[in-house]
Amino acid sequence: MEREHVESQAIVSVGYDPDRRLLEVEFEGGAVYRYFDVPPELHAGMMMASSQGRFFAQYLRDEGFDYIRMDSDEGAD
Repeated sequence: MEREHVESQAIVSVGYDPDRRLLEVEFEGGAVYRYFDVPPELHAGMMMASSQGRFFAQYLRDEGFDYIRMDSDEGAD
């Protein structure tokens, strides 16, 4: 999945697959997490937010979306 660079202290890049409703977030330090069943409105809101890190914490991390941590050789799809 292609990810777009964002200007954030905590997040490096964000990718979204609207067909599969998958959101990928790459954090400072290199960890990449994939979140499942994320509505397109949340992805759009995150990309337009003045702070992607704050938006992520409030609307994704704290809302209990299922996720997995990606290994370095995964996510190339």
